[in-house]
Amino acid sequence: MSLPSLETTPIPGLVVVRLDLREDARGFFKENWQREKMLAIGLPDFGPVQNNVSFNSDRGVTRGIHTEPWDKFISLATGRIFGAWVDMREGDSFGATFTLEMDPSVAIFVPRGVGNSYQTLEDNTAYTYLVNQHWRPGITYPALSLADETVAIPWPIPLAEAIISDKDQNNPGLDPSTAIPRPKTLIIGAKGQLGRALQADFPGADLVDLDELDMTDAAAVAEWPWVDYDLVLNAAAYTAVDQAETPEGRVTAWAANASAPATLARLSREHGFTLVHYSSEYVFDGTAPLDPGHREDEPLSPLGVYAQTKAAGDIAVGQATRHYILRTSWVIGEGNNFVRTMKSLADKGVSPSVVGDQVGRLTFTTELSRATKHLLESGAGFGTYNVSNGGPAQSWCEVAKQVFELAGRSADDVSATTTEEYYAGKEGLSPRPLNSALDLTKIRATGFEPEDAADALRRYLA
Repeated sequence: MSLPSLETTPIPGLVVVRLDLREDARGFFKENWQREKMLAIGLPDFGPVQNNVSFNSDRGVTRGIHTEPWDKFISLATGRIFGAWVDMREGDSFGATFTLEMDPSVAIFVPRGVGNSYQTLEDNTAYTYLVNQHWRPGITYPALSLADETVAIPWPIPLAEAIISDKDQNNPGLDPSTAIPRPKTLIIGAKGQLGRALQADFPGADLVDLDELDMTDAAAVAEWPWVDYDLVLNAAAYTAVDQAETPEGRVTAWAANASAPATLARLSREHGFTLVHYSSEYVFDGTAPLDPGHREDEPLSPLGVYAQTKAAGDIAVGQATRHYILRTSWVIGEGNNFVRTMKSLADKGVSPSVVGDQVGRLTFTTELSRATKHLLESGAGFGTYNVSNGGPAQSWCEVAKQVFELAGRSADDVSATTTEEYYAGKEGLSPRPLNSALDLTKIRATGFEPEDAADALRRYLA
């Protein structure tokens, strides 16, 4: 069967789908919901979990206007309706309306926050719909009067002649003060280097750190209003790579880097929000060829405990329907990091010895945040993307030499050592991948061009 077609409406996110209906003397057949084809025409991957059927025996049955807290995909099994939708969400489109006569060849996707109603135009009409949250007793949601004069829906059958429930006879009129708030963004780990960078690109987001929301605390997680969010950015992580090798650090690392992301993935499936999670090149053992570097689909091969927990977090987040995993390397932001350490040594007149056989690219948190915003706004496909700054891969020693030169010192004041020499006589250090360079082909294909790391470094130190 051919692809359905999609039509936009004056209500943002509300779209009409024309289905491929095959009819003959016996009746008709249609693919009412075919996920692969629906995504191909631009419908969101909204993750339906429940299928409902409302059978209406009489012409003139009129239901709504209901603003339920879930997305809906509506179609008919038989009969005809006049459908009416009103945007009840705060913003410029509040009160916008759209009406459409529907038969089994037509479907419509209704985003949460849009009031939904219909009137049957034939007896024995079967109205079906998929939703992406389970119905539960006690759920309340806003409703709007079918006869509201502001929206003035042109019902084909006058409401005085229609069949309407007592409840729907008494719904209130349109009131801007009761507009449904737009879903929000939540940044977890907002006090960290990446969390602070994300705040600039996602203004107005709710900000939490361990003090406000401990993702390993089941009671705190259960009490949090996840239904208020359509985007969760998980910038929280346990990054003490060597400390993760200790008995205490191992427990904390697994809780923060594996268990917490698994919980977020479950919540994403339950509530329908998009989950963005940040991973590390440490999930690889560093044996990939330097050019092009580690690819997104390379099998995971973590070396140390920290690396193992990050790999487990990647696997868990991958189970969320709507997810992005941004896998990155050598992160530099507003806080303690390698670049600031080298700058401090340069200012103090110290001439350090720095590892020269571990190779990768710096990733500035501003670049990682920019890539996050790009993926979300461009509608890039869900999945895993490598993200770092651009330019040639370099060793830690080469980066340190650049920092020294930018600080007014000679690059010769930095000497190179090997990983083996650096580890000699030291206990409790986690193994590091020798090659941390990431292949950036996939994210470039979305239209994102990484800024050269050398340019970003100059600006950072300026």
